[in-house]
Amino acid sequence: MAIQAEGLRKRYEQTEALGGVDLEVPGGTVLGLLGPNGAGKTTTVRMLATLLEPDGGRAEVAGFDVVRQPREVRRRIGLAGQYAAVDEHLTGRENLVLIGTLLHLGRRSARERAESLLDRFDLTGAGDRPVRTYSGGMRRRLDLAACLVATPSVLFLDEPTTGLDPVSRMGLWNVVRELVADGMTVLLTTQYLEEADFLADRITVIDSGRVIADGTPDELKRKVGEERLEVSVARLDGVAAAVTALRAVSADEPSVDADGLISIALGDGMGGLATAAVALREQGVEVADFALRRPTLDDVFVTLTGKST
Repeated sequence: MAIQAEGLRKRYEQTEALGGVDLEVPGGTVLGLLGPNGAGKTTTVRMLATLLEPDGGRAEVAGFDVVRQPREVRRRIGLAGQYAAVDEHLTGRENLVLIGTLLHLGRRSARERAESLLDRFDLTGAGDRPVRTYSGGMRRRLDLAACLVATPSVLFLDEPTTGLDPVSRMGLWNVVRELVADGMTVLLTTQYLEEADFLADRITVIDSGRVIADGTPDELKRKVGEERLEVSVARLDGVAAAVTALRAVSADEPSVDADGLISIALGDGMGGLATAAVALREQGVEVADFALRRPTLDDVFVTLTGKST
């Protein structure tokens, strides 16, 4: 395991931030850490990254204990917080060279590493511009590049795409996927559930400092409910006939909302879709929309936490 934690606890005066969190992240995978604001996500990341010492429990990152061997852990990790931690007065290239120098790479190696990272993150053309002239997406890419100067084996991303536009977010997602394909391990906290769905191999949901669910995205979605067929009829006077037709193809009772949208659980995938389509046609129902809806991570999140993101 690249990351392994057992019973992590942290208390701030009268507030219990973490009440015993267990995590396991195999090497070369992405763990998405989800939870509402104040659930303990950032506290977990800060302890695993040796920025906070746990009050209880133990954790290892890259094979080293975060309390007894913090220097060894720091040599092997990268951390990108919610806001880009780069110097606005330096150029992108100068930021990366400075970090390489501080890490004792040597001047030549630091310059070579900076050039490589600027190229990888599509920042070569802006490498000699002051960072204050960068867009939000460019700053985030530079911040992520800065985390990789030391070639870490484990990367912590704490809400890395907060405030970015959809195009910039997708670009950053693709970079993360490339890093994982190269063997890096990533622990990701995020408020964007589609981000976790796109990137994470497994997802752990925490609330009030405790793990309340863990599994692959598909496993968590299946826990919420079955696939549902949603049917809109062309005319409202066709709702009754549609309900009758759909009732015959499922053990589930169809539900109808105020707008006449009919929803029913289907347990037979494509076969169930075909059977429902035939039943509607035989009843003479004119259909305006016909779609299979799977549970989303939003559904999982709301079901588990009772809160919306």
